[in-house]
Amino acid sequence: MATLRGESVDRPPVSFYEIGGWKLDPDDSDPYNVFSGPGWRELIQLAEEETDLIRMVHPQTTPAADNPMTELRRVETWEQDGSRFTRVTLDAGDRTLTSLSRRDRDVATTWELEHLLKTPEDAEAYLRLPDEAFAYDVGVDNLVAAEEDLGDAGIVMVDYGDPLCIVAGLFSMADYTVLALTEPALFHCLLQKVAQGLYPEVETVAREFAGHLWRVVGSEYASPPMLPPRLYSEYASRYTRPMVEAIQQHGGFARIHSHGRLRDILPEIAAMGPDGLDPLEPPPQGDMTLAELRAQIGRDTVLFGNIESSEIEGMAPLAFEARVRRAVTDGTAGTGRGFVLMPSACPYGRNISADVLANYEAMVRAVREV
Repeated sequence: MATLRGESVDRPPVSFYEIGGWKLDPDDSDPYNVFSGPGWRELIQLAEEETDLIRMVHPQTTPAADNPMTELRRVETWEQDGSRFTRVTLDAGDRTLTSLSRRDRDVATTWELEHLLKTPEDAEAYLRLPDEAFAYDVGVDNLVAAEEDLGDAGIVMVDYGDPLCIVAGLFSMADYTVLALTEPALFHCLLQKVAQGLYPEVETVAREFAGHLWRVVGSEYASPPMLPPRLYSEYASRYTRPMVEAIQQHGGFARIHSHGRLRDILPEIAAMGPDGLDPLEPPPQGDMTLAELRAQIGRDTVLFGNIESSEIEGMAPLAFEARVRRAVTDGTAGTGRGFVLMPSACPYGRNISADVLANYEAMVRAVREV
């Protein structure tokens, strides 16, 4: 919290992001729980005991009393060939919209095989859904409980997608980019439809769980190479800025999550006045060095990240330790609001090798020996 406030600290914070960000259970017997695999227990224990935990929690939501979505939406799940499939069917007037996802037992990710919206006609049908279908009652009891559970071990971070994150995720990447480029009026209508239900939720949580860190997700959908920089203000900052303002109005801290290239959109990000930015991917995944980011936005913004998950999994421990120490040096050099050492993601397979565990240990050493 001192780092978020721009106060002096005895060392930079270190976070393993999802490891410790999610409350992982290596004893969960679910066959899809990859975190029960070899090496995970030791890594989870390292995160829980030696890092500055930033627990990512989405507030609890329930359909509002007049929300018809439970009648319009059906979910079917089944097992086949060692995978778990989920089909969603949504009745949108005279049009039936469907999606299909797959989860494999040894990979901690969900593959979208079929997206809910595929054509402009699907988008128009989605817009005809009643506004009440996007109305949810939101509560913060689970956020308060998570904070009590953490005690002094870390902080709770409210985790929310912005309108762009929600709308873009309704399409495949190909269909999303084509629609956003060729049908701007229609795409704005989708963003506005989602925003009118989302903004009241954000205001309620920001007020009732005031003074906390938030992660706002979706920015990267409008960054190059997905879309040209000129559309970032149209689709990202225009709809994310009201969330940032609501969070900050109640004493909270808004962290913008944006993978990949930042150079062409950084002025727009800075104009939103965020308190934090992650994950600061170095070249070639990103297009700016940590030193450049610190010089351009670090005075007013806490910088989170700069370590690639691929570096953790692919570099030998000796080389990785040198890499981490360079990141800490660059992240804390000169004046700035603060730096949090953090990877861009976590391993998603069932096995954690000795080298991967050693690389995570190097992250802890790097901040403790500053």
